[in-house]
Amino acid sequence: MTRHPQGYTAPIHSEEAGDPQHPLVALVHGAMDRSAGMLRLSRRLDHDFRVLRYDRRGYGRSVPHLGPFDMGSQVDDLVALLAGRPAVVIGHSYGGNVALAAAALHPELVLGVAIYETPLSWEPWWSGASTGASAVERASDPAAAAEDFMRRVVGDERWEALPERTRATRRTEGLAMVSELADLRSQRPWNPDEISVPVWLGYGSDALPQHRRGMPYAASLISRAHLVELDGCGHMAPNTHPDMFRHLLVDPLLHELGLLGDS
Repeated sequence: MTRHPQGYTAPIHSEEAGDPQHPLVALVHGAMDRSAGMLRLSRRLDHDFRVLRYDRRGYGRSVPHLGPFDMGSQVDDLVALLAGRPAVVIGHSYGGNVALAAAALHPELVLGVAIYETPLSWEPWWSGASTGASAVERASDPAAAAEDFMRRVVGDERWEALPERTRATRRTEGLAMVSELADLRSQRPWNPDEISVPVWLGYGSDALPQHRRGMPYAASLISRAHLVELDGCGHMAPNTHPDMFRHLLVDPLLHELGLLGDS
């Protein structure tokens, strides 16, 4: 399904699975990803919940999109897709900042949040050598920045093995990536004092140093926060370890909210 949030001319592609009568869980992907990156996690949830996945503006089937790509617009897209339905929001990487910003701005819609290795790029101690920071430095050429990002994430061999059509599509997503990451570096996208819902934060034992520092630091700022380490996991845990991700990070939140039984 492709929905058109009010006021936007470009479409936001979304898909939902599970019983419409069940509680809603929304999955928000990170930079240079798309809703498909959350599919394995969605399949672990959609027997018990209604699960919403969507391609954020400028990615996947929400291309083309000329922006803006600031956090306020990202939150507006999520709110439009929720369509008045309260939801648990799960955010991976950049998507975690969308989830937290939505919780701060729309507590009537966000019941609780789970985030994983969410970048705190605005902090002065955040690594200037991170993949995202390097991409922003090449913002004058978004296509090249996107290719460089992907090469750093998947490796040169896997990148070059992709069909040229796929590589061209990923380069097209560079505009969204450099714009949203530059915005993230320039200002904190959420106020921890405005987040009143439970928040579960996770990082992997194989996390980069900035995430091993960032998630505990974010947890220290948020009043109802819980911190979890996922053993043996790297940055892509929602896709590589979806069962562990659900069991250790999502289910405790659902239990806290009274949305999941003991079985």
